Amino acid sequence: MNPVITSDIVIVGAGVVGTSIAYSLIPYDVRVLLLDKNNDVAMGATRANSAIIHAGYDPKPGTLMAKLNVEGNALYEKLCHDLSVPFRRCGSLVLAFSDTERALLEELLDRGIKNHVPDIRILDKDELHRIEPGVSADAVSALYAPSAGIINPWEFCLAQAEVFVRNGGTFLPNCEVTGIRKDTSDPDRFYLLDIPSGTIRARTVILACGIRSDIVHGFLSTPDFSIVPTRGEYYLLDKSEGSRVSHVVFQCPNASGKGVLVAPTVHGNLICGPTSEVLKEDIEDTSTTSAKLSEIKEKASRSVGNISWRDNVRNFSGIRANSTSDDFILREIPDQEGIFEAAGIKSPGLASSPAIGLYMLNLLKEKGIPLPEKKGGYDSTRKKIHFRDMTNEERAELVKKDPSYGRIVCRCEGVTEGEIRDALLSPIPPVSLDAVKRRAGTGMGRCQGGFCGPRIVEMMLGRNKNTAETSGTLPDPSPLSILQDGNGSNLFFEREAEKEVES
Repeated sequence: MNPVITSDIVIVGAGVVGTSIAYSLIPYDVRVLLLDKNNDVAMGATRANSAIIHAGYDPKPGTLMAKLNVEGNALYEKLCHDLSVPFRRCGSLVLAFSDTERALLEELLDRGIKNHVPDIRILDKDELHRIEPGVSADAVSALYAPSAGIINPWEFCLAQAEVFVRNGGTFLPNCEVTGIRKDTSDPDRFYLLDIPSGTIRARTVILACGIRSDIVHGFLSTPDFSIVPTRGEYYLLDKSEGSRVSHVVFQCPNASGKGVLVAPTVHGNLICGPTSEVLKEDIEDTSTTSAKLSEIKEKASRSVGNISWRDNVRNFSGIRANSTSDDFILREIPDQEGIFEAAGIKSPGLASSPAIGLYMLNLLKEKGIPLPEKKGGYDSTRKKIHFRDMTNEERAELVKKDPSYGRIVCRCEGVTEGEIRDALLSPIPPVSLDAVKRRAGTGMGRCQGGFCGPRIVEMMLGRNKNTAETSGTLPDPSPLSILQDGNGSNLFFEREAEKEVES
């Protein structure tokens, strides 16, 4: 018989929305399970997006998107400080290249004022080029929103999940939900969730399933919305291009979205993109195409000239959970008491996510979900070492205490052995090279892990061996267990000849 796991609350989906909801539940004395069908958190849209904390002038006034975008934006400074996550409030510019586009800026300004975006205003050509000399000389004006920012989205997601686990929450990876039904054998209201290893039983279920939101909703009832998976492709350029602009630079939005942007990243690179392409077959197809990458180069060059495309570090794509709804879908599902959903979380979902977490928490309270406060206290903060961001004096003091922080493993990004060790001992242990990258920042530079990869594999094998000997909770401590990223992306395989000898 398959095992049954019982919990008070189950959150399905460990992207930035699911982890924000989990993080908001830390102060309460309830059993919470956070599930994801992948082998790590932040494996969907959260790890492949523009990394922008939007100011909030784009959403239609009166919508949840408008309200939660501005509220979420305002929460980031304190959250990122508490979680040791890189964040910079660099401001954004929406460029106008004609009188027609200048009129559109006025509309966006009006929206921004109605949405209570702080200090938003329109710059004339002289002021625009004074504060951002890197933009095209053809730009005649710009909408300036100083509250916009840039962040490391997957580290923010991971930080929330790690603190959630450290405070008693449970994360279950490789846990795809294949069905949800009412437990008709129990007079109390419980739901049963089918997972590969058995069944989860819970009174309250929160769905935060990204591009699969309508599919999972369909386990319960016919959804009144559809997800429109939309792929966006990107260029990530070397740090030599990172100072090309100091603000997030947009073009005037159109029906396809906010258009192609040019922006610095918190790691010091330059990001350009995204495109917009609806996926009709494989909704998880994150391949890149020469046609769309050429489109990025053409459109980005209109905003910022002289970009050195030869200094490209890598191309990537992500899938946005656009939907047929004009707003976020945040609710208890009609006729499904105790089942809540956060669906259609398209842009500005990342910027809104902290406020979405609090919104869903308040919704649970309004619906009478028992949420007793913890009596023993809790700690919602996280301390993490970012060696390259420290002063020389701070580095010297740290290395004196622990020499492992003085041994650089990733030369491109300046990541130390101590930081990689800390990542390997995360409350949510990484099971792949890319999972270490998301925690420690390794492999993100020009060589893309070519130099540091072998040493990290060696450290992972040592960690796996030690852990397997003491608890058996991690994969077989052999090279065959090491993944590049998702399940099936094994780095090493046994030769057929060696298998024959063994047999």
